[in-house]
Amino acid sequence: MLTGQLALAIAAVFFGAAIYVNVAEQPARLGLDDASLLAQWKPAYKRGTVMQAPLTVIGCLCALAAWWQTRDGAWLLGALLLIANMPYTFAVIMPTNRALMTRTPATAGRDSRALIEKWGRLHAVRSALGGGAMAAFLWAAAG
Repeated sequence: MLTGQLALAIAAVFFGAAIYVNVAEQPARLGLDDASLLAQWKPAYKRGTVMQAPLTVIGCLCALAAWWQTRDGAWLLGALLLIANMPYTFAVIMPTNRALMTRTPATAGRDSRALIEKWGRLHAVRSALGGGAMAAFLWAAAG
């Protein structure tokens, strides 16, 4: 079924992008000085948002369609895990994002570095949610 395959592909793209941030981009940026760290984080965050937010919504809708067609609960579970990124981001990560966006590279220091380190830990939950959705979709597709 096409909707389930699309949901799986979208979840895989989301998970791949999210895990890349945690295992490659975030550790690399933490090697920068404080001003460069903040200067790199800001546009990376904006670009990531533009990519990942639509993936959660479209992937969820595809998975809901697959669930509607099959009534397989794994599609519904994956849809809920994938879309859970939205409220998690708004409720948990957004205060850190807002605090970082108010800072400028000229005023960056230990506090902005600590916030970016915290942001990385919070972002790991997004990676886990994406991985969980992908696993649920793989389970449903195999069944």
